[in-house]
Amino acid sequence: MHDPVYARGAQRLGALLRKARQRLADGGTAEEALWDLWEGTPWPARLERSARRGGAAGRNADRDLDAVCALFATAARAEERTGGRGALNFLTEIEAEDIAADTLTRRTVRPDAVRLMTAHRAKGLEWSLVVVAGVQEGLWPDLRRRGSLLEADRIGRDGLAEPLTPGALLAEERRLFYVAATRARDRLVVTAVKAPADDGDQPSRFLTELGVEPRDVTGRPRRPLSVAALVAELRATTVDPRVSEPLREAAARRLARLAALADEDGRPLVPSAHPYRWWGMFEPTESKVPLRDRDRPVVLSGSALEQLANTCALQWFLGREVKADAPATAAQGFGNVVHVLADEVASGHTPADLAVLTERLDSVWNALAFDAPWKSAQEKEHARTALERFLKWHVMDRAGRTPVASEHDFDVTLEAGEYEVRIRGQMDRVEADGDGRAYVVDFKTGKQAPTAREVERHPQLAVYQLAVREGAVDEVFDGARPEQGGAELVQLRQGAAKRDGGEALPKVQAQEPLEGEWVGELLATAAGKVLDERFTPTTGQHCTHCAFRASCSARPEGRHVVE
Repeated sequence: MHDPVYARGAQRLGALLRKARQRLADGGTAEEALWDLWEGTPWPARLERSARRGGAAGRNADRDLDAVCALFATAARAEERTGGRGALNFLTEIEAEDIAADTLTRRTVRPDAVRLMTAHRAKGLEWSLVVVAGVQEGLWPDLRRRGSLLEADRIGRDGLAEPLTPGALLAEERRLFYVAATRARDRLVVTAVKAPADDGDQPSRFLTELGVEPRDVTGRPRRPLSVAALVAELRATTVDPRVSEPLREAAARRLARLAALADEDGRPLVPSAHPYRWWGMFEPTESKVPLRDRDRPVVLSGSALEQLANTCALQWFLGREVKADAPATAAQGFGNVVHVLADEVASGHTPADLAVLTERLDSVWNALAFDAPWKSAQEKEHARTALERFLKWHVMDRAGRTPVASEHDFDVTLEAGEYEVRIRGQMDRVEADGDGRAYVVDFKTGKQAPTAREVERHPQLAVYQLAVREGAVDEVFDGARPEQGGAELVQLRQGAAKRDGGEALPKVQAQEPLEGEWVGELLATAAGKVLDERFTPTTGQHCTHCAFRASCSARPEGRHVVE
């Protein structure tokens, strides 16, 4: 019965919603359903065009894109937090963040509370003080066409009405601003942002219509205007020896008033104001049970040795011992897939054929969780490239070396200074060179590679060579103890230099056979830290991706927590 031009929009919307519903019914996540909805409309292309054009429309498009990114991030967080409930987690989180727009169902507001609302909802109400914030061009007036996907706002008594003209929209925005400004009985504060650049935010034309000269405020308040910042300032004042005793007492009394505030259910409104919530009020805890038995060997792996000796002992302790490390990431899944396929080729279970490996890659790839479909496609292409590099490296002549073991487990115990250390782990590949020496290969799929100087004393490679020296690979050399031939890192994500074969081959970083006692000293240092429980933090490049920055005394963001 409706005009096909307008009915077609409803039909497209219905098809899109059916697609999203089917995605959820098939076990998809809220993020995947959102992606279906996002890709199924012309909105992404329209926002991109507006953002590229710049100006007020471009700024609005940028804000919309930021909001969409935040929506996808919220959906991803909701799925990661508990998992297994699909879209319900996401909907629960969104509802918890929503500011209710229904005046009939909103809660009773305490008389001394701040009311946060839109200008539309403020009609008919008055307050002693009213703040109208964010009065910038593009936001107020907002001259974008109103309405929704189906343009329901155009439905009138006599059919479809014409959309509002820009002039009519401006008049409507001016009336709305008048409503907001006249809600104040005693005092009205209107704020706007003025960016230094002409293409940044600029105050609205409505400010000039107020009849008052705007005042520029270029400084910043001494602290953020928030409850948390107020509590922090009061707490600092109570212990500051430079302030007077009456001022410290006044700060303590205000903290007590804040700590006593509670909602209608008796829950504290400002729990951080109470001394029971202050970290510095408690003595540090100390476990009476030692981390390791000093009469037993200290168990270490190659990666643990690197963390304890060269990176950060605290990061090792919190990640490995406390088990507080972040869950496995998609990047780790990427590495696991490539390692498994490389092992299958080396062991002969899978032929050294790129088509076969690509088919195996396709069969397992969807089990990895990525933030977005485009990221999954990008990483899959990187994985295919890594496998292609591996195959070319695998079949090339490498100074007469031949594989003798893949994913080889080892477990050896040795003396390191005054300590006994048990090192165990798994070698990606063991090869025999033309002289019968053992050569250990470690495949890497990370985006960063150590420098040549760091490889010379790379702890993980050194542990592998030390294990060879202690008999870890005797069984694959027919029971004989081979000499060390060296070890190498094969960077499958990174192409070799042009002089070494170019991008088609992986970057290879070799370590010469062990000389000197530096590995034993590293092991002794690491074992001493574990037994003496000396887990002091060390800053460096590893801090960038550390999960414990917020509680680390070596980082500014964590120092206030632990000190």
